[in-house]
Amino acid sequence: MKLGVISMGCDKATVDSERLVGDLVGHGAEVVRQLDEADVVLVNTCGFIDAAKRESIEAMLEAAALKREGGVKAVVAVGCLVQRYREQLSNDMPEVDLFLGFGDLHKLVPELAARGLIADPIRLHPGVRRYLGDGPHVRYLKISEGCDHSCSFCAIPLMRGRHRSEPLERLVREAQQLEEQGAKEINLVAQDLGHYGRDLGRDGPKLPDLLQALLRETAVPWFRLLYVYSFGLTDRLVDLMAHEPRIVPYIDIPIQHAADRMLERMRRPERRDTIREKVGWLRDAIPDIAIRSTALVGFPGETEADFRALCEFAEQVQFERLGVFTYSPQDGTRAVRDYEDDVPEDVKRAREEELLELTRTISEDRLARYLGRETDVLVDEVTEPDEDGITHNGRVPWQADDVDGVTRVRRGGWVEPGEFVRVRVENNEDYDFGAVALDGASRA
Repeated sequence: MKLGVISMGCDKATVDSERLVGDLVGHGAEVVRQLDEADVVLVNTCGFIDAAKRESIEAMLEAAALKREGGVKAVVAVGCLVQRYREQLSNDMPEVDLFLGFGDLHKLVPELAARGLIADPIRLHPGVRRYLGDGPHVRYLKISEGCDHSCSFCAIPLMRGRHRSEPLERLVREAQQLEEQGAKEINLVAQDLGHYGRDLGRDGPKLPDLLQALLRETAVPWFRLLYVYSFGLTDRLVDLMAHEPRIVPYIDIPIQHAADRMLERMRRPERRDTIREKVGWLRDAIPDIAIRSTALVGFPGETEADFRALCEFAEQVQFERLGVFTYSPQDGTRAVRDYEDDVPEDVKRAREEELLELTRTISEDRLARYLGRETDVLVDEVTEPDEDGITHNGRVPWQADDVDGVTRVRRGGWVEPGEFVRVRVENNEDYDFGAVALDGASRA
């Protein structure tokens, strides 16, 4: 069976796709890049915001069109959108053969076998995660599923359910597999990394235990923490980050707002002063740390004063990076139930643009403190030398994959993607750095 894959949504969904494809490959499937060459097209949908929903539906329609043209034999849809709207999608899109929610994924192989697309439902060989991109040196490890937070704007718990931690031993094995496939950076992801282990018993492993096991059982050079609520930061975790060089000095702490009134309406666990205290603590303990966050503007009831409080907080705290999003109502959430979507769309967009411009300036100023530093760059791309002598694009430890800009390296020599080069940071603009490679300073 030739398998085509369309994976939508966040990094956590990418992990889901890779695990599912690995299982299918373990049953004899062959992954193909061109969808029109596939026997089966697997679409992993996203249901987080309206734009993602539209893209997921378009992807299913694209796959269905290939089926009508005669090459593709079956279309399978999984993921968040299917979990929430399976019955409606089944009625509206009969051309899709299978809609499988998270609790039904175990049925995928038997269903394909029943259709004669997999010769034998018995596993031919152990399936491992199958990388779906072009650069296997950057990978993601999802350490838990679901979420116990009750944020009023978010539908994730409705789709993913309550928080469930993956067993530590299983995560270590998966990280070792990723390392064997070439991983040089593993990003730990979950809805909230700080909740890891809370469901594994009082004496069960917590996030620092998992990190120590990953460090002990692999030689992966970089581990990065994404999505940790400030409420979940502990002395033990921060001390480990401060003293372990393989955990890069970087963390993503989503705050969503800084006006206490809005944080309460959003049902967030933090408040402005506690967020400020945690950020100060992190910077005292780890002076080089880069902190990324996100903010949501236009939530129901947000006044101009609330928005000004958010902007003022951003100027005071000075996150190295701040992503900004506008509120959109999601079916089934408390916000839709309890509040009118009363902030006009043009006001939402204006606030988004203003805060993005403010944070761009803050980021440029904040990141300038790294100028003159010698550090490692993980190379993502080799380029044709330009007029400035740029030969490679990559990232320093203070830049996460895909969201934080790039580092452009001059005179990078013969370093290939997935290798490290030692550089001196020369300049920065917005979210990007410019650096020069130091002679003889590269490593695999």
